[in-house]
Amino acid sequence: MTSILKVNSIQPQSGTTITFGSSGDTITISAGVTWSGSGASLTSLNATQLTSGTVPDARFPATLPAASGLNLTALNATQLTSGTLPDARFPATLPAISGANLTNLPAETKPTISSITPSVVTNAQTAITITGTNFVNTPYVDAINSSTGAIIQADSVAFSGATSIVATFTLAVDGTYFLRVENNDGNAVRSGTAILTVSDVPAWVTGAGSLGTFEAGASVGTITITCTDATSFARTSGALPGGLTLNTAATNATITGTESGATQPTTYNFTITATDAQGQTADRAFSIAITLGINNSARLEQ
Repeated sequence: MTSILKVNSIQPQSGTTITFGSSGDTITISAGVTWSGSGASLTSLNATQLTSGTVPDARFPATLPAASGLNLTALNATQLTSGTLPDARFPATLPAISGANLTNLPAETKPTISSITPSVVTNAQTAITITGTNFVNTPYVDAINSSTGAIIQADSVAFSGATSIVATFTLAVDGTYFLRVENNDGNAVRSGTAILTVSDVPAWVTGAGSLGTFEAGASVGTITITCTDATSFARTSGALPGGLTLNTAATNATITGTESGATQPTTYNFTITATDAQGQTADRAFSIAITLGINNSARLEQ
């Protein structure tokens, strides 16, 4: 049996509550019915009862209260206009971003190093030309010891252009060094290998000048000349007396043989160049005198 009761208002007695239906009843609110009244207050509306439609933004406070057990499975980034999410809501590994459009990141242009000249220097102050790309006026240049990690800043840097700079160093410790160039914008490069070698030039121990006087036709025995750090020796000017040979070795070289061919007293002047493992050289001038004895003189007069 269906009954329809039409009234203009329902008012409870003071202090009482009006109850519509009981457990198991269904109360239907017809479409088009409008709930109105400034005093309406829904204080315990269950979210499961909102199955469609939208709630106006004005119904939400400026700051949403913390939600316990809220599960946002398909939240669109454009819907997050303010506030923050707790770190715990992010996975340990973020998924790959597909189609990300990062339009406000500054472009990075890193310098490069392709070569240096010279690549071997002594402890004296030396200018080194660094060739590469993307240098900006004027970069910082450091040398980094490959063994100790010590960093030595260049005494000065001259900017030749985007592909060339000249760094002047005074490196007191022998060894090999990486070079690092940093532009003013913070972009930097370090050479992939220790491309700079600091090494002392070979140091002569044997004094310059005469290595002795020998009679024509006589053996000179073994004449030793010494130069520290040298790995080889070579005669680079002048001539040895006939029959004599320069024997090269590391640190020491020898001159051996028996003089032959002298017809008159002669002083032979020559230069020996010592070379170390880094290709550095040191020259020294020597001489050997050959004399003619009485017997040799008599043979020449016959």
